[in-house]
Amino acid sequence: MQISIRDSGATHPWNHPSEEKPEWSRLEKGLPTFLLHGRLLRLLSFLCCGLYVFVFPIYPQSVQEAEQEPLPGPDNHETGQGPHGHLFGDWGGERSRLLERGVKFDFQYVSDSLWNLKSEQKERFASWNRFRGTVDIDLGTLIGQKNLYFHVTALWQGGGNLGAYLGLLTSPSGMSSANTCRLDSWWIEKRWLDERITARVGQFAGQDFYGAQHYAASFIFEPMGYALGNLFTTLESFDPPSTPAMEVRVVPIHNFYVKSMVLAAVEAPFSQNPTGLVPQFNGTPVSVSEIGFTPGKEAASVRAFDNVEGRKGYSGLYQFGASYNPAKFTKPGSATPQSGNYLLYWMATQVLWRMDPKEAKGLDGTIAYDWSPPSVNRNYTLLTAGLRFNEPLPLPFHNTMSLGYVRNSLSSQFLPTGVPAWKTEQGVEFNALLDVLPMLLLQPVVQYYANVGGGAQRAVVFGFRTKVEF
Repeated sequence: MQISIRDSGATHPWNHPSEEKPEWSRLEKGLPTFLLHGRLLRLLSFLCCGLYVFVFPIYPQSVQEAEQEPLPGPDNHETGQGPHGHLFGDWGGERSRLLERGVKFDFQYVSDSLWNLKSEQKERFASWNRFRGTVDIDLGTLIGQKNLYFHVTALWQGGGNLGAYLGLLTSPSGMSSANTCRLDSWWIEKRWLDERITARVGQFAGQDFYGAQHYAASFIFEPMGYALGNLFTTLESFDPPSTPAMEVRVVPIHNFYVKSMVLAAVEAPFSQNPTGLVPQFNGTPVSVSEIGFTPGKEAASVRAFDNVEGRKGYSGLYQFGASYNPAKFTKPGSATPQSGNYLLYWMATQVLWRMDPKEAKGLDGTIAYDWSPPSVNRNYTLLTAGLRFNEPLPLPFHNTMSLGYVRNSLSSQFLPTGVPAWKTEQGVEFNALLDVLPMLLLQPVVQYYANVGGGAQRAVVFGFRTKVEF
């Protein structure tokens, strides 16, 4: 679903093509002040408890090579950069020396260049551009604090939002949102018992970890190229306007994990903290939880987004999650707000075939579905499905071909009087990812949409993604 972010001068991929109001109401103006402060204090107490966890280690840990959380969606690295994976090289050996001390720098440029070849609107070229800088620090290597990590990332992004122009529920680009230059996220993370217990506290987005598409880097349109497209119905935060949050993850057995997160949810995340530099504790505390089953792979090693190395052999990831927002939400045709809103999601990714069981070449499949109450949420359910063929072309560099499908359904309870019934919007994408150089990735794509925005229009979009590692 597309929700207008009018205060930012741009639009987020959840923007709705009509001028209807969002599906929720703000917290009641008349609520006693102490109730509002109580919610904020509860959220602050969660964060304080998280900081307490980092100060007092409770178990000895075994030393092992640390794997950092990958960048979300379009910014994720399909392959490791290696010694020749950066346009500016190794900085005279300085990058390698810093890495030996536990400090890793990453600077990249990602661009989606898209045209609507056929639609009700006139043809238009839209380019969305993003520069992102990231620093990951292993504090165990740097200062001897074992299993303690720090992450920070900032970006500049801007351009044209083709999805808003066409009136689509499905954004053709997984990056397009609002023009901004800001600190995206930062966190401190502590791991115990060979990563069987992990705690994280800081400023980060729920959609980077909950409802996120595991194969996101292999697709370009938003519901498959980042996270499920209507997660914002409960105000689950997205990047880059991340909000204060804390998370705990537990792996009780080899192939099973449980994780839960509390975050500050706000209706206008770009304007409430324009720079991202000062955490703002002015939102409703939203809880998001997920359980996961990881056949063929250790649950402790699974990250939100995959890469080529993790695709070797036969493995899968099966997830069930839920988010809940206790704020007041408005039902259509009712003057009395309803307390609380929630969303449930199911996701599955599975290796289907491998030419060599020990390698990555072969076919992968993915499917995801979510649902929220149609009496409160206009875009109440979404389905995605896709196939990915790893290394289909006999080329000396990494390549994939991916086919994706998205179905968006709108609740009839939000249909204005006298307006024809909404149809289910459907989208199909085919793209080829070509890692032509260690520091350069190209990804041409073609997309087809039926019943644009719930109407009867059709659209065809063509373009490509470019990624450069500096």
